[in-house]
Amino acid sequence: MSNVPATAALPRRDQIRKEAARLFAARGFLGVGVDEIGKAVGISGPGLYRHFAGKDAMLADLLVGISERLLEEGRRRAGDRAGDGAGAQGVLDALISGHVDFALDDRDLITLHDRELLHLKEEDRRRVRRLQRGYLELWVEVVRQAFPALAGPDEEPVARAAVHAVFGLLNSTPHSLGPNVAQGEWAGLPRDSMAALLHSLAQGAFAAAARSAGRPGAA
Repeated sequence: MSNVPATAALPRRDQIRKEAARLFAARGFLGVGVDEIGKAVGISGPGLYRHFAGKDAMLADLLVGISERLLEEGRRRAGDRAGDGAGAQGVLDALISGHVDFALDDRDLITLHDRELLHLKEEDRRRVRRLQRGYLELWVEVVRQAFPALAGPDEEPVARAAVHAVFGLLNSTPHSLGPNVAQGEWAGLPRDSMAALLHSLAQGAFAAAARSAGRPGAA
């Protein structure tokens, strides 16, 4: 669900997801009506109810869906790289690359999560949190394998804090928009250059955490 305008090539349900995410991110969940979402995909507002029960269901689908996708994709990438014999650093590289792609291509969903999670029903909010904990634990495990200095029980809080910090770094992309983001530029950088920079910064943060392990006050 990237920020490219919906096209007829997408299935209707995916068109609705894309435009709902764009509108919710731009104007807030409470500031967007069903009719506006319908107009954006070329159908009547009531026609949306053939695909979603309402706005609440759209928001839940978006936020639960991206949490599921991140966890599933993270596990797949980690499994594939481990199966290739890449080692823990190769697995970590794969996780970082996947999250960088998400952060650059799905910035509307980052904005939605930051601003609109409170509008989910409690059951859906708990589900999102549960999926996010699974994703976090996947990263913490891989980071501790990739950096032996973080493998000990006393260093687990350092590894966990580093993963949270890297998520914050990567998920800052909605605030890094340049004037030509629609043409694939981020803060004046081409997308590939921005992706490479984010990847290097993430690896640097984990390396710094490993260097700090064992120092007084590190954990």
